[in-house]
Amino acid sequence: MASYPSMSVAGWCALVTGGGSGIGEACAVRLCELGCRVVLAGRRASELARVQGELGRRFPGARVHCAVLDVRDVDAVMRLPEELPEEFAAVDILVINAGLALGTAPAHEADIRDVETMVSTNVVGAAATFRAFTPGMVRRGRGHVVMMSSIAAHEHYGGGSGYCASKAAASAFAWSARHDLVHTPVRVTSISPGMVRTEGFSMVRFKGDRAKFDAVYEGVDPLTADDVADNVAYAVTRPARVQIADMVVFHTAQSGAKTVHRSKL
Repeated sequence: MASYPSMSVAGWCALVTGGGSGIGEACAVRLCELGCRVVLAGRRASELARVQGELGRRFPGARVHCAVLDVRDVDAVMRLPEELPEEFAAVDILVINAGLALGTAPAHEADIRDVETMVSTNVVGAAATFRAFTPGMVRRGRGHVVMMSSIAAHEHYGGGSGYCASKAAASAFAWSARHDLVHTPVRVTSISPGMVRTEGFSMVRFKGDRAKFDAVYEGVDPLTADDVADNVAYAVTRPARVQIADMVVFHTAQSGAKTVHRSKL
């Protein structure tokens, strides 16, 4: 039987926000593997440089550019397309991955500044990144936006009011944007992982509390950043006629945001 054809993205330019660690780093690796030029965007120059070096080691000749960026700075986000070197200016794949969760307090006790930070990053920052780069995709007649969402966008749970609200809003933005771009070849995909073990994301949520971090993953074999990056690679390499709208991904022992089977086996 002939294999199902995939679309080559070799030679395309991909930009990944939150590219200095975790899922963003794993996405950069997969996109390099697919032959893309990659822009790593993130807040910490040292982490971006580390990932750039790792990509150069794994993929000799890889073309990688680092852009220090905080997506909460909307003006900086909007300037970025004009500030990229010519080789990286025409972004074809945009992975909107920068995001965070803060705290697990109930809604009536939550730190409103934490809520503000989540909304400004996960919603406004995501929308600004989309707005900055999609006009070029429309003009050039090709492009793919991947919005890194969460099961929290679909299933809302106690202790996650601010995060759930922010991810639901980002997911709604992606769905609306898909309607707006339906007359163009530009595709929009949301990927909604369940439990993923990434040090940076979870340790930020628990504000450095290692015991709380470890308790989340006790007795389970969660998704890894590489698993999620593989979903991104799948979405962007479907034939041009195929648009993956929203992908919800769990580890095998998870069936909902808070429904997880824990075993010592």
